[in-house]
Amino acid sequence: MSFTTDALLAAIRPWVEHETPTDAPAAVSALMAKVEAEAREAGARTEIIPGRDGLGDHLLLRSPWGGDAPGILVLSHLDTVHPMGMLARMPFRVEGDKAYGPGIYDMKAGARLAFEAFLTFLRASTPTPLPITYLFNSDEEVGSPTSRDLIRSLGAKARYVLVTEPAREGGKIVTARKGAARFDLVVTGRAAHSGSRHQDGRSAIGELAHQIIALHAMTDYDRGVTVNVGTIAGGTRANVVAEEARAAIDMRLPTPDIAAEMLAKVQALQPHGPDVTLTITGGLNRPPYEKTPGIAALFDHARKLAAEIGFDLQDLKTGGGSDGNFCADLAPVLDGLGADGKGGHTDFEQIYLDSLVPRAELLRRLMETLR
Repeated sequence: MSFTTDALLAAIRPWVEHETPTDAPAAVSALMAKVEAEAREAGARTEIIPGRDGLGDHLLLRSPWGGDAPGILVLSHLDTVHPMGMLARMPFRVEGDKAYGPGIYDMKAGARLAFEAFLTFLRASTPTPLPITYLFNSDEEVGSPTSRDLIRSLGAKARYVLVTEPAREGGKIVTARKGAARFDLVVTGRAAHSGSRHQDGRSAIGELAHQIIALHAMTDYDRGVTVNVGTIAGGTRANVVAEEARAAIDMRLPTPDIAAEMLAKVQALQPHGPDVTLTITGGLNRPPYEKTPGIAALFDHARKLAAEIGFDLQDLKTGGGSDGNFCADLAPVLDGLGADGKGGHTDFEQIYLDSLVPRAELLRRLMETLR
């Protein structure tokens, strides 16, 4: 079977036009149900895993061949960061050599390309050398809290893992990712009237300001460490010394050793002033993954397939995390196998149409040749 741009785009469009913010579980689960029905009709073994904790269902597909032998695990997410109603502001549209829509780049196009590749084998009743397990999860954009244990369990049984996050920087795929840590810092001081008894107060906001400076000073570009205090809040009124203040912190970490070092630094933060306390919660959200020899070998195989298809496949390491981070210590992972484009998480999110056929063909050939 040959893929065409028009057919692939026609398959992608309904997924984009079905809005699936992570925090709209009913909408996400409804799209999972549609995908499950299509996969079941094509011959896949299917399982809906009910959502929990206010998040949507997950969908697990298995090829009807290969049994439970180690095989290929494909990971895609169908949730997006765009809120309900974004489609009205940002409708699916094609302009020249690009297609636009909420979640089209991150990552509904890539998810649909891999699904189309899987469907070619199902519909032709043509087994691949290895069995294929395909997980669509509903919570990747918030850190995969209800799917990460399942991802780890499936990854432990896989020989290879293919992740359909979007391509980067001209079509490069991802062979290494930084780890991500998230912390919440709560500072507790002492309230006081800022006019008559200012000296009695212990400003939580003042303390937090010192802590933010210390946290941002941990950023080290040469080592690949970044720290960002992304949100802050605190206080009640201008004439009250703030009793409480808080901050949300994001940290990106290139290696497991550096991760351990930096996590310890955050946990070891001490108050700058007297009579205030710091409460720090959180930790590593996604572990770092490095380009292991197994990943390098898998990339070399993919690069040869791409050359046969007609394009030069390059790879990179990125600071963003994905579900691939949960599997890289378990099996070789190729990430960023989705469509090329730009603007993820923005109102100009787009894919490049000329990437659709080559990426779908690469995914099909990987499924067809991995052993």
